[in-house]
Amino acid sequence: MIKDLSQFVNQEVTLKGWLYNKRSSGKVKFVILRDGTGLLQCVYFKGNVTDEVFELADSLGQESAIEVTGKVKVEPRASGGFELDAYGLKLISESHNYPITPKEHGVEYLMDHRHLWLRSTKQTAILRIRHRLVKAIRDFFDNCGFTLMDPPILTPAACEGTSTLFETNYFDLGKAYLTQSGQLYAEAGAMALGKVYTFGPTFRAEKSKTRRHLTEFWMVEPEVAFADLNNDMDLAEEFLEYIVQTVLKDKEEELKILERDTTLLKNVKKPLPRISYDEAVDILMKNQIEFEYGNDLGGTDETVISNQFDRPVMVHHYPAEVKAFYMKRDPQNDKFALAVDVLAPEGYGEIIGGSQREDNYETLLSRIKEHNLPQEAFEWYLDLRRYGSVPHSGFGLGLERTVAWVCGLDHVRETIPFPRLIYRNTP
Repeated sequence: MIKDLSQFVNQEVTLKGWLYNKRSSGKVKFVILRDGTGLLQCVYFKGNVTDEVFELADSLGQESAIEVTGKVKVEPRASGGFELDAYGLKLISESHNYPITPKEHGVEYLMDHRHLWLRSTKQTAILRIRHRLVKAIRDFFDNCGFTLMDPPILTPAACEGTSTLFETNYFDLGKAYLTQSGQLYAEAGAMALGKVYTFGPTFRAEKSKTRRHLTEFWMVEPEVAFADLNNDMDLAEEFLEYIVQTVLKDKEEELKILERDTTLLKNVKKPLPRISYDEAVDILMKNQIEFEYGNDLGGTDETVISNQFDRPVMVHHYPAEVKAFYMKRDPQNDKFALAVDVLAPEGYGEIIGGSQREDNYETLLSRIKEHNLPQEAFEWYLDLRRYGSVPHSGFGLGLERTVAWVCGLDHVRETIPFPRLIYRNTP
């Protein structure tokens, strides 16, 4: 593979891949091979190869599948630091009139050809960073004694707002819904195992067209028994520091491809600043932002607040009325929920949302009724409060928003291989 060429300097190698690009300079043909691990310039000198090979190098179409043979040479000016003094070339599969050329294409055109756009250097860099983030997430929780727990994707009821559900018919049992979160099931897991996390796809039927929203996205959700809001915030900041610093260390080359300024990412280290909702509102007022006290923070509000800090900021103690039914209220002032959002800098907004959960049976039951949720669908959830209830907390991190932030992308649509948006469910 191209990524391993440093082990084969001055040796003959044979590589298989696709033609990424090509150019000519008189009696020299430059064939750029990609194999999924990197790019390699293969140099064909007319006097060193057969006429058949030289002509084939000239006639190849973009993305033709090929096999190249030659000697590995050190070349600091080349991508990856190596090139191939090539003399063998075989055509595996022809490609002509490839739809995505080096010229500029509109976003909609590229999204229509997403299955091919993934082959571009920028997109492969994003996917490698996504992969490393996923591994870092798993490593963090695995190393901290958490147990992975896989919740169902089909659920009988909402765990967030009922207006953002995708519903389907479920045999003779009526309606079922695509999950908005694995959290409620993670709470059951925490009562069994102490510390658990879920990591999988979630779905939100919000009719939102913002650059931060997908209808299908991945979320990691830890849940910890005997943990309060402060414990939850401690875990969140340790977690963020680990995953961001891991990517900075291991994916430096990919971040360079994306031309990502990593200055602020290097600041993602604990302790993160913590401010209350009231303090956040004060920041908005001082910056002359129109805001009605008691509302949830919007995208612009989050950006103004996060711009005051050089790293992610934690905003806690939100008005209970704008938060989910399962969030515990502050016993000192029940107008506030023991909730926290972590806002990323540079306008990327909320990447973590968490809270201490309501652990009292009667209080939780009243919340379910206040939100007009079907009690029968939550009887199993109420059981967690009937039988050995304890204080517990957790949070959810949206993978795609985090990838967008780390990569410095304008829109989440490039953070997942095949994005699902309000106006797109293909390819």
